[in-house]
Amino acid sequence: MAAVDLADLGLDEGGHLLVARAVAALAPGERLTVTGRHPALRLHLAAWCRASGHQFAGDGTPAVVKGGAADRRWAGAARAGDAAGPPEARADQRWGLAARGALVEAGGPPLGAHWSQREHVWADIAPQLYAAAAASQWDPATAVDWAAPAVAVPADIERAVVQLMTYLVENEQAALVIPARLLSQLHPHYREVMQLLASQAADEARHVEVFTRRALASGGPLGTSSAGGRASLQTLLDEPDFTTASFLLSVLGEGTFLDLLRFIADHAPDRVTADVTTLAARDEARHVAFGVSHAAHLAACDRSYLGTLRQAVERRHAALQDTAGLNAEVFDSLVLLAAGSWAPAAIRHGWQAVRDLRARMDEGRRRRLAYIGFPDDEATELSALHTRNFM
Repeated sequence: MAAVDLADLGLDEGGHLLVARAVAALAPGERLTVTGRHPALRLHLAAWCRASGHQFAGDGTPAVVKGGAADRRWAGAARAGDAAGPPEARADQRWGLAARGALVEAGGPPLGAHWSQREHVWADIAPQLYAAAAASQWDPATAVDWAAPAVAVPADIERAVVQLMTYLVENEQAALVIPARLLSQLHPHYREVMQLLASQAADEARHVEVFTRRALASGGPLGTSSAGGRASLQTLLDEPDFTTASFLLSVLGEGTFLDLLRFIADHAPDRVTADVTTLAARDEARHVAFGVSHAAHLAACDRSYLGTLRQAVERRHAALQDTAGLNAEVFDSLVLLAAGSWAPAAIRHGWQAVRDLRARMDEGRRRRLAYIGFPDDEATELSALHTRNFM
């Protein structure tokens, strides 16, 4: 019979990762015995089983009888094309903002893009044109040492990196679309802002490239794309106003993403992962600075505009309150990345590191909101309303 010992690690401290890992190796109906010294083990395990679609066996030593909920969740999922191959002749609208090659969970909102056929948009020279434009800033082909001696990354840690890279691609694709859309709506008289937005779109295009390349480095498929995550990003694309879109994306979303990128760089198991996230963070800092300065300028000219910004945050929060929030696979990957191993003590360290990351994210949002002009108590309230999906 399969068994896992959590020692004194609680399920609310990351122990669920060890249980979920062991359950994943079982077939539906098979049993996993769970032992440990945490006083709430039995109570927490029963709750975890209910939430995860498994059966809790509480007679004697607590155990998990694997259910089929996880398999059913992904039964309707399909790959959004091939990440390493040419694009599909027609892109399915249901893929939304998922990275090409990601396993797409059914049920997300359709993107509603007008141009969805390859013959209408594609040119074989497009990648070379992008590479030429990127060379004026930092070039992904030379700024990252892709040929550096490879570090032997454990398979489980590598899968966590691939999942995080998949998640980053999805978010950076949203961050590319938004400045490009704003750019098309901007009067050219304000060419400095137009040039800034154009460089921001180019930055995001490079980030998508390097994150995808890192995800494919081990030769496996990309990770998952949750319906809730894509719904969260879709609310950014649906925001019609220049300033509120910039505020939600750059001040709150990309500001929070700065902490996430630095976290991944700090805990990166290899040099390439550290380099791509560090380079991306440098670009994102410029995007955040523009978003903060733009919002602060408007608030200084018209104090009542703070109410408009607040309404944008509240409107997005209301639209997302029924979604699951951050992709669970992404959260677990962050814990494992920081842990570095499956040892209970290491998992606890990883769990605490992610908890501290969330606290830094909240502190940064509150600081930027206060700089724009929100009173401290209102900045705290608005920061708490920011999407759990980070961006």
